[in-house]
Amino acid sequence: MDIFNKIKESMGPIGQHMKQSHGYFSFPKLEGEIHSKMKFRGKEVLTWSLNNYIGLANHPEVRKADAEAAKEYGLAYPMGARMMSGQTSKHEELENKLAEFVSKDDAFLLNYGYQGMVSIIDALASRNDVIVYDSESHACIMDGVFLHKAKGGKSFVFAHNEMDKFEKMLGFATKRVQETGGGILVITEGVFGMAGDLGKLKDIVALKEKYNFRLLVDDAHGFGTMGETGAGSGEHFGVQDGIDIYFSTFAKAMAGIGAFVASTEEVTNFLRYNMRSQTFAKSLPMPFVIGSLKRLELLQNEKQLRENLWTVVRALQKGLRDAGFDLGVTESPVTPVYLSGSIPEGTNITMDLRENYNVFCSIVVYPVIPKGQLLLRLIPTAMHTLEDVEYTINAFKAVHKKLIDGEYQADTIAQVQ
Repeated sequence: MDIFNKIKESMGPIGQHMKQSHGYFSFPKLEGEIHSKMKFRGKEVLTWSLNNYIGLANHPEVRKADAEAAKEYGLAYPMGARMMSGQTSKHEELENKLAEFVSKDDAFLLNYGYQGMVSIIDALASRNDVIVYDSESHACIMDGVFLHKAKGGKSFVFAHNEMDKFEKMLGFATKRVQETGGGILVITEGVFGMAGDLGKLKDIVALKEKYNFRLLVDDAHGFGTMGETGAGSGEHFGVQDGIDIYFSTFAKAMAGIGAFVASTEEVTNFLRYNMRSQTFAKSLPMPFVIGSLKRLELLQNEKQLRENLWTVVRALQKGLRDAGFDLGVTESPVTPVYLSGSIPEGTNITMDLRENYNVFCSIVVYPVIPKGQLLLRLIPTAMHTLEDVEYTINAFKAVHKKLIDGEYQADTIAQVQ
């Protein structure tokens, strides 16, 4: 059988809608300056789909640093992987400053967040070790767990943020490692990117006194947004010392490319020499490194940016809740709006928002969430204004009334010309 035959039969759960959705719902093109308002299909839309939390993407100092570094170094330097010929003092400087910021002994710079997390799990967990992880963990964590299981390792998943279930899984894991002689790695997130709720870091850290495990936290959405200084969810809860391995990406609050992992010097050095995604990959180009140094500097020193973000977050979430919308249990800038409806209704709501109200936000439908539910996901940033918030709330009120009145009912996904 030709391996391509299955492609003819099925493009996958999301790909099956490709003909109707490509270029509009999937792979849309947002053009122009990265800001709260951008161009979509030739007209300006109010954009709530960019993880540019504190507005660094187009910050003039960031643009200047990026341009000057590209002019001086180009995009090729340094050539080779870090271990072989891709090491520079700037890479080390960024690592040192990141480690200091998140209160860890050392940090290791990674090319990408997704592959970085997969590779961290692969390097840390042997077949004798057991992973315990939250059921709503990001796909990069899930893929790392799948790789661990492919090596013959064992994992236990606990219901999202349910500490009684977590402790039960810890009990199973403890029995397992008593047989294998391995250890336990617990993985959760600081901020869950879909629902916006926070991981139960305080409760998890407290259980370290009772159970013998190490804690890895993916804080992609918490770094730069949570905590008094923006150092993340561990700082927010006051348990940064209890996080054994802290991970974040630059793709959110830093508005850049790359990621990092921070821990003790011993653990970080182990990862430096054993993460296959870094050992066999070209070093992060110098402009990205120098640009990240500037982004980190601004993140730490321009506190007004984070204050602007939270002003918008509070206004948006309060306004939506006051209007009767269900935002779930979000405690972060991530703002999910839950509605009841079919996939065709969700499609028509999204089109109406974009075409008639000029509001661009992402929609999430089955199979990512249960059938009969719709999720409109808003990402506030420091670049949004209170006028943007007011306009969006009014637009949501209007489309919600249309949904209740049945105006979005349709048998098939609407065709976009």
